[in-house]
Amino acid sequence: MLPLLPVAHLDREFDYLIPAELDDQAQPGVRVRVRFSGRLVDGYLLERIESSEHPGKLGWLDRVVSAEPVLTPEVRDLVDAVAQRYAGTRTDVLRLAVPPRHAKVESEEWTPRPVPEPPKADREAWSAYTHGINFLEALEAGRGPRAAWQALPGEDWTTRLAELAGVVAATGRGVILVVPDQRDLDRLLAACESVVGADHVVGLAAGLGPAARYRRWLAALRGTARIVVGTRASVFAPTPDIGLVVVWDDGDSSLSEPRSPYPHAREVALLRAHSTGCAVVIAGHARTAEAQALVDSGWAHDLVAARDVVRARAPMITALADSDHALARDPGARAARLPGIAFAAARQALAAGHGVLVQVPRRGYVPSLACAKCRAPARCRRCNGPLALPAAAGPDGAGSPTCKWCGVADTNHRCHACGARALRAVVVGAGRTAEELGRAFAGTAVHTSGGSDVKAEISPGPKLVVSTVGAEPVMPGGYGAALLLDGWALLGRADLRAAEETLRRWMTASALVRPQGDGGQVVVVADSGIPTVQALVRWDPVWHARGQLEERAEVGFPPAVHLAAIDGTVASIGEILELAALPESAEVLGPVPLPPGERLPFSSDEPEPEDVERMLVRVPRADGRALAKALAEARAVRSARRSVGPVRVQVDPLRIG
Repeated sequence: MLPLLPVAHLDREFDYLIPAELDDQAQPGVRVRVRFSGRLVDGYLLERIESSEHPGKLGWLDRVVSAEPVLTPEVRDLVDAVAQRYAGTRTDVLRLAVPPRHAKVESEEWTPRPVPEPPKADREAWSAYTHGINFLEALEAGRGPRAAWQALPGEDWTTRLAELAGVVAATGRGVILVVPDQRDLDRLLAACESVVGADHVVGLAAGLGPAARYRRWLAALRGTARIVVGTRASVFAPTPDIGLVVVWDDGDSSLSEPRSPYPHAREVALLRAHSTGCAVVIAGHARTAEAQALVDSGWAHDLVAARDVVRARAPMITALADSDHALARDPGARAARLPGIAFAAARQALAAGHGVLVQVPRRGYVPSLACAKCRAPARCRRCNGPLALPAAAGPDGAGSPTCKWCGVADTNHRCHACGARALRAVVVGAGRTAEELGRAFAGTAVHTSGGSDVKAEISPGPKLVVSTVGAEPVMPGGYGAALLLDGWALLGRADLRAAEETLRRWMTASALVRPQGDGGQVVVVADSGIPTVQALVRWDPVWHARGQLEERAEVGFPPAVHLAAIDGTVASIGEILELAALPESAEVLGPVPLPPGERLPFSSDEPEPEDVERMLVRVPRADGRALAKALAEARAVRSARRSVGPVRVQVDPLRIG
């Protein structure tokens, strides 16, 4: 049995006796209740054996909660692998992998469904990619190819993935398609239902109610739905005889689990493909350094289009300083937020009856202010929080700067550094941008998407669509132009993945624009000399990912190495490092501050720790398993000691510090 206990040192199997009356129900994989230290706890029956090597007295299985074997052998092995990879406990991983039981749903009648008919995959569309047809044929033959697919701009990626899913499902095997968010899930689910049929597909997401989620999860477990489309936790779906796992847009931070042990859906998919031999596709318009590392190592192969095909499908992309002549004609372009070339592109698209997408880094009105004289960030005198100008300030920008933390207006702000009173906008939000564009293009409809009002799709026509990054709505037929504003705000972040994330955001938006042959244009307000901007202009995410991988190898950051972040108080971190039998190759770096916005997990009945810091432990990739094992064992010893103070251990975190 594996009791589900919240302490690391008890993350192991225990032997129990099975009463005769439970002999038929007590099968491997079922939920059970057992008595542990005098109290009843939930658990899973892992294995039945004839005798126990335990020398002491064994307890009895209290009851079988359900005869449904919800923990399949394949998912059990995956849970073990994820716990080992991320220095976590199986209890934590099982919380992510198996949803809570819903008894009424479990008792509902169900009938097995036949294997779906093979879909008519668009072979012409797949032939645009080098070896695309070979990849399709390998799936049809039941093999397990592994690929990093670079979707072309304007590609109907939902239909392409639905075709792959249908091809594999027609062989009688299961498919899991993982996407970052609900918008992508809805689009991909609709495409799969259209290609394969609604009876063979289920959608899994955390936003579903308990009954609906468990019903769909059981459909995957029982094989009545061979295709699962879902967000990050769906990568654990118990689909029988898994044949294909796809992760779309693996650079999206939504695919990284915020709960212990903090696994990334891409890494879980790779572990699953490694253990089962199923096919795996890491797909997207952009490419992460991690995906490129898979290709460079030979574990996966490229699925990319030839350069002439890319040029034909991509919009015309222009950046600031693309030529000295352009700057001479528009000398203020380098400093302007919306230079003349951007206005010209928007006017041309609107005149042709097409929409214009305007991407801004942040929502709000003026979400960040600074001193107009010395450029020091404007801070609240009461709590030192950042000052912003709310939308209520009005069209003329008049109004009082307000603290984003405590909400108090600062009517008589004075710079803490130089004493000046004047303020300037550091970043202009989507609300203010929409207002400014509405005045610049009088008579043109202006729509916004972002924050709590994210639009999945918007009707075609001559209109302006102002969107925050990641909230860009799809326009059927494509936008006529896209304006990517305030590029420095994305590129200038002090983050290891700033360049990679910026290119991903830009490419996601640019992929919604018509091809150059249909008049599609993209203007990015950023210096064309920056490699990330060059990669966008050339539409070459592979080149950019390879450069990112080389840079990280030089400085010793993932994925070139494995790196663990240990967060906690000085005393707690010291205890973990003292207990951990780290590999000889390990380098201990730090301390460094926690990334902005991150806090330690702590219970509500204890004060939040103050002296919190982060230590980093780096090892070569070959020693990654040894590092995770050492940290897991140290956590277990600390748990057994009942040491005081929260500690968080993350292996290969998205944000380092």
